[in-house]
Amino acid sequence: MNGATVVVASATGCLLTAGATPVLGRLALRWGFTDRPGGYKAHDRPIPYLGGVAVMLGTIIPSAVVLGLTDLRTTSIMIASMAVALLGLVDDLSSLSPFTRLAVEAVAAGGVVLGGVQAPLTGSWLDAPFTVLWIVVITNSFNLLDNMDGALGAIATVSAAFLAGTAFVHAHPATGLVLLTLALSSLGFLVHNWAPAKIFMGDTGSLFIGFVLACSAALLMTGRSTGTMVAGLLLPTFIATVDTGVVFLSRKRAGRPLLQGGNDHISHRLRRLGLSTRLTVLTLAAVAAASGALGLMMALGWVSPILATIAAIGMALMLIGLPQKVHVYPSGRSQAHATNIREGRR
Repeated sequence: MNGATVVVASATGCLLTAGATPVLGRLALRWGFTDRPGGYKAHDRPIPYLGGVAVMLGTIIPSAVVLGLTDLRTTSIMIASMAVALLGLVDDLSSLSPFTRLAVEAVAAGGVVLGGVQAPLTGSWLDAPFTVLWIVVITNSFNLLDNMDGALGAIATVSAAFLAGTAFVHAHPATGLVLLTLALSSLGFLVHNWAPAKIFMGDTGSLFIGFVLACSAALLMTGRSTGTMVAGLLLPTFIATVDTGVVFLSRKRAGRPLLQGGNDHISHRLRRLGLSTRLTVLTLAAVAAASGALGLMMALGWVSPILATIAAIGMALMLIGLPQKVHVYPSGRSQAHATNIREGRR
């Protein structure tokens, strides 16, 4: 596989997604597959789903055409990610129970692990269930991250691009191709999802993106040291991991259900600090770029795994600590004000 093939495949994914997204959006409106306003949601009109289908098609079709069945582990990731995307589509159309979602995600992750992907936490049989658990958690973390116009599309574009660079450095060109195609497909979708969004990706796209990134990061760390593995898993998924930590801490402290939607994510806290929606998205993308660049530098040998891990922990503590100072559960008059500035759907 040469560089021209990679560029053509990823560019095709971008164009395919950009072109398919408005078509799928019109179909979603015709069929009534929309996210309707109400509750904690910010939009005041129905917004079509199915954007995630375009992201999935733009990623899988060019990658499958180029790669075929040449790489077993990458093929297992693509097949399992399509199953997870289908799960998300069903959930978009008719809400599934959390147990059903987690069970299907665990089976899909188990298939990837059986295909040879294992994060080396202990060097024993425990690595298999740990990898499955990690993939499921990160997949759902990216699902929760889809809470503001343009947020997940921008973060996925940046994170997948830097992880693709890491894959090429580690001599995993097949995985690098899939990731780069995912990055540009996310960019093609972002054109239509940039605030104010014309279409949402829904669970189809967010679960697909999270699953591909989680599995790819685990694949690139397979067979490496535990120290390298910690940084190698955390850095490509940094924003999603930290955002889930912020939400977990705030909801536990407030006594709110952990799986209930709300406006208590990092993005919503940044909005309450005065940032616009677009500036919030650019800020999150910049942080994702910084963590992704740190992971790439570690792969190149410019930064040691220990220093990369310390830097990641430091950034995480800042992102967890500062937003916690922003009040996100107002009452009384402040509730009406909070309603006016909210931007998320979860």
